[in-house]
Amino acid sequence: MARKVRVRFAPSPTGPLHMGGVRTALYNYLFARQQGGDFILRIEDTDSQRFVPGAEAYILEALKWCGITIDEGIEQGGPHAPYRQSERREIYLKYALQLVESGDAYYAFDTPEELAAIRSEFESRGETFAYNYTVRTRLATSLALSPEEVKTRLDRGDQWVIRFKMPENEEVRMHDLIRDEVVVNTSTLDDKVLYKSADALPTYHLANIVDDHLMEITHVIRGEEWLPSLPLHYLLYRAFGWSDTQPEFAHLPLLLKPGGGGKLSKRDGDKMGFPVFPLKWTSPTGEVSRGYREDGYFPEAFVNLLALLGWNPGTEQEIFSMDELIAAFSLERVSKSGAHFNPEKARWFNAQYLKARSDEELGALFLPILREHGLETTPEKAAQAAGLIKDRATFVNEFWDLSHFLFVAPTEYAPKAVSKFWKGDIPSHIVELRALLAEVNDFSQAHTEPLVHDWILSREYPMGKVMNSFRLALVGESSGPNLYSICEFIGKEETLRRLDRAIETLGIPASE
Repeated sequence: MARKVRVRFAPSPTGPLHMGGVRTALYNYLFARQQGGDFILRIEDTDSQRFVPGAEAYILEALKWCGITIDEGIEQGGPHAPYRQSERREIYLKYALQLVESGDAYYAFDTPEELAAIRSEFESRGETFAYNYTVRTRLATSLALSPEEVKTRLDRGDQWVIRFKMPENEEVRMHDLIRDEVVVNTSTLDDKVLYKSADALPTYHLANIVDDHLMEITHVIRGEEWLPSLPLHYLLYRAFGWSDTQPEFAHLPLLLKPGGGGKLSKRDGDKMGFPVFPLKWTSPTGEVSRGYREDGYFPEAFVNLLALLGWNPGTEQEIFSMDELIAAFSLERVSKSGAHFNPEKARWFNAQYLKARSDEELGALFLPILREHGLETTPEKAAQAAGLIKDRATFVNEFWDLSHFLFVAPTEYAPKAVSKFWKGDIPSHIVELRALLAEVNDFSQAHTEPLVHDWILSREYPMGKVMNSFRLALVGESSGPNLYSICEFIGKEETLRRLDRAIETLGIPASE
């Protein structure tokens, strides 16, 4: 009987969660939900020297903002708790010693000074030092020392590490769900450290294998930077006798910088003006990094753009809800090659989600912005204003700049627009238009638009010039939403007041 799908996202709290890490979490989540499985969050905090305060809370908040819900984890608990590796430290030594006893690993007592000396020796001969089968019996290891000497060193508290004993000249055949078959010869690999007595903690390689086994993980979906570690992980499963239940592996392509090679980094974002983290991050030293949330992105837009960075649905569809992503996602359609991030496409996604929001939803988001500018209005009026400008906006935080004239009459007029449109006979036409509108009772767009249009045609006035001058009087510039919708929004009295002010301020030039 097939096992229930169980996946894990296992970040290290060494800093803010990069958008590439969020994508890894998202793909795990989509796969688990589609397969009716579980999504586990495990914090891999065994690297105590690189631990950054606040990073763990940041990871949790970022996943929550993205709508990625956790089935088992440090907050939710679960049958395989604890879910922080630092709280599981007593588990790992047992398994490390088991490998020593089975002959698949060994003690190494080399000091940093001794290792530095042997590296220098190799370099002096123009060779690269690798801790592997060629040197492990010539160094201070339990493979070279007598059992008595090993016991003496252990008893007196010498520092040691346990290294995996990589087999010599063996082909390891592995299967990756994205990259198909991968074959590596063990002679190209070194003997990785699995456990360190100095801090009584395992390395990633041992801890993640043990935890994935004990937590019954069925699929490991992670970044391609871990692909070189796959042979070791296969061999560790074999050494423990767990090959029959080892998870399937899928290594995701890198997120690449826009328009070039190389992994997307914070430096690229700083240089090109976009965030690479889901949320704003303030480092312990006070350095602030931008976040998609604080830049005004909707979480749905952020998730949507990430999903399509490395995965192709096989259709022309680009806008997906989370439920649609879950239904459509498959590891078979994940690309082997890296995905270039396009900041303009990211903005496009947010604009699509903004346009799809109801006027009422956007109005509720606009109200606090209006209050920041000292304006109190009704939810209905804020929603109406949002509806007028949302097709021209990418972010809600642009609403004020796009609509301030709906709430505050212009006190200045754009000089270029004045010189272009407020000249000749046109201002006198605006005086006539003001008189026409003064007689209108129904100030709805549906009524005023055909009325003014027909009036201009009947007078044979230049339509574009009159309309641009009309807009200049109401808005102070020559751009904005539909002019008649502005009239309806501000009402008859305010429309006439603004026309009067423009006529008075800009004057009526003498006819040419």
